[in-house]
Amino acid sequence: MTGETAVALALAAVSTTLTNVAYLREHDAAARLPVLSMRRPLQSARLLLSDRSWLLGFGLETTGFLLYAAALALASLALVQSVAAGGIGVLAFVSARMTRRRLASHERLGVLLSVVGLVALAVSLAGGGGERQGSGSVGAILLWLGLTAAVALLLVTVGRVRHGAAVADGLAGGLFFSIGDIATKVATQGGPRAAFVVLLVAGYSLGTALLQIGYQAGAALTVAGLATLVTNALPIAAGTVVLDEPLPAGAYGVVRILAFVTVVAGAVLLARPQAPPRRP
Repeated sequence: MTGETAVALALAAVSTTLTNVAYLREHDAAARLPVLSMRRPLQSARLLLSDRSWLLGFGLETTGFLLYAAALALASLALVQSVAAGGIGVLAFVSARMTRRRLASHERLGVLLSVVGLVALAVSLAGGGGERQGSGSVGAILLWLGLTAAVALLLVTVGRVRHGAAVADGLAGGLFFSIGDIATKVATQGGPRAAFVVLLVAGYSLGTALLQIGYQAGAALTVAGLATLVTNALPIAAGTVVLDEPLPAGAYGVVRILAFVTVVAGAVLLARPQAPPRRP
């Protein structure tokens, strides 16, 4: 493991901790506000920006993003995203402490799987493949992002009726966040690809808006948990499928794949819906 990769892993770990703590603060603040709506974006934005507690959470999330972008400039997308996937374990633990409740058995298993996946990821680094490599074709990347956006819009328009606002908005928000994450990686490659910063801003803006609306309909671990699951699973897959990031050879490659699967499995367990918060 190179020095750059080690720094990237440290930045990713701090980033995911700040981001998931920020989700909890934003959830608590948004749940207390009048109803937010995508149909009234300016009014909803004013409500959020006038709340100091929400602003603090958003500041933490922004700091986490800046550290995440720095990590992507030093290491592969799949590697950084795998470390970020462990952040849902932080979300589950902090959420339980703040609400003074014990983690359910499936949540404890989810935290355990996340930790095991991160350990396996660390072991796989001995085989290399974590440095910033691969770029992929712009056409394939845009097709991936376009399909992701289409699924997100389908969830917002149809999924709310079938699955409820908390689940639909959490999943859709995570899909838009994954667009922002992939666009961030492509933009850090420089040159003409810096234009992907437009998709970066669009993805994160829509993802943030949907999460705030979802927070008013469900628990933090449901909305942010589902968002974190999708946000990490898709970029991990995209790193190999469309960005051509190589895996280590031999047994280390197998361990890397198992690490990816394990952290995502832990996120799935932790993202199971909870009861919605009480509305004032």
